[in-house]
Amino acid sequence: MTATVSNFYYGAVTPIAAYLMACLGAALGLRCTTRSLRRPQRRAGWLALGAIAIGCGIWTMHFIAMIGFSVQNALVSYDASKTLLSLVVAIAVVALGVFLVGYRGRSPLTLATAGTVTGLGVAAMHYLGMSAIHTNGTISYDPLTVVLSVVIAVTAATAALWAAVSIHALWASLGASLVMGVAVTGMHYTGMAAVSVHITGPAASAQSSTELLSFLLVMLAGPLTVLLVAAVIVMFDPDMMLGDDGDRAPTAPHEIGADHPLQQPSW
Repeated sequence: MTATVSNFYYGAVTPIAAYLMACLGAALGLRCTTRSLRRPQRRAGWLALGAIAIGCGIWTMHFIAMIGFSVQNALVSYDASKTLLSLVVAIAVVALGVFLVGYRGRSPLTLATAGTVTGLGVAAMHYLGMSAIHTNGTISYDPLTVVLSVVIAVTAATAALWAAVSIHALWASLGASLVMGVAVTGMHYTGMAAVSVHITGPAASAQSSTELLSFLLVMLAGPLTVLLVAAVIVMFDPDMMLGDDGDRAPTAPHEIGADHPLQQPSW
């Protein structure tokens, strides 16, 4: 029996919260990347923090959205190890893309390579997280919709990486993060539209959400804390929140000459 699948068990609450988390991760990542280009002496640290923020934002978006996932006549649970592994994948692939553009610049080839790798990794995170689901049925996917979700992921990742090294003004980066949040969340719900569940075991009498909600909230606690810490670092770094980035931030180390002010030590 093919079960009815819903991604809105709690109405609009989970999609809105998921979108806000995607925007938060994107905004923090953009500001950290801007900071890395303004301060090449600490480039690696800022790029790492930006990658962690974006990765945690994407992963948190995914699993907040999954709180609203329900299957009629089925109980849903998650494998903890696969769930945590999907978080590692999200951070690792974002880090790869961010470090590529952070050190190699925004040439079309670099952006295409980094965007493709990162987008495929984000899609892998999504479907790895989906593989962690346990239910009394089998989950299948519509291939064309899956391909569409991967295309959206690659496009969103490429746009995000371009924005990270191209947009430096505060309000412009905040606006870009809102657009990126739409793209990342859209990729998630496109992927979820590909899902169908065929019940193979005894049907559950009702959808029980208490244990599932508790599990996901525990899983979300760590990444949410990381995002909070990243936000505090961004807010308390004076140069990070400057709205006027008058001096063009270099896009690659070779663009910085020996007499460039960014090479001078700050006291």
